[in-house]
Amino acid sequence: MEKKEKQAVWLYPRTKELIIKHMDEANARSQSEFIENAIKFYSGYLDCNSGIATEYLAHVLTSIIDGIVKGSEYRINRGLFKLAVESAMQSHFLAAVNDIDDEVMEDLRGMCVDEVAHINGVINFERAYDYQKGSDDDE
Repeated sequence: MEKKEKQAVWLYPRTKELIIKHMDEANARSQSEFIENAIKFYSGYLDCNSGIATEYLAHVLTSIIDGIVKGSEYRINRGLFKLAVESAMQSHFLAAVNDIDDEVMEDLRGMCVDEVAHINGVINFERAYDYQKGSDDDE
């Protein structure tokens, strides 16, 4: 392991404020560690033109992909939650206004599983309505 050497660094007060402001975000335990990481990162950025950009690009790509995945995950989870609430409301409404025996319920569940698998989850209300009214000409 290398031994660190003390270096004299001249910084503008505004630059030092930036270090202090961003130390927690950078997971730096000290201003020295922040400066060292910043130098390595900037050197990686400059090395992009020379073909030895792995340290810089790995960090940047990881950050970008992580942001995209987390954003997508949040939107998908939020959408699924809203959909589940609407589905629960519909189920309770339909159960309250209909008297369906267990056998019909199981047959309906099986039919719906097959249909959703067949149509890749793209549900069409009009098609279901036509089927229930006996006017489904597609099948």
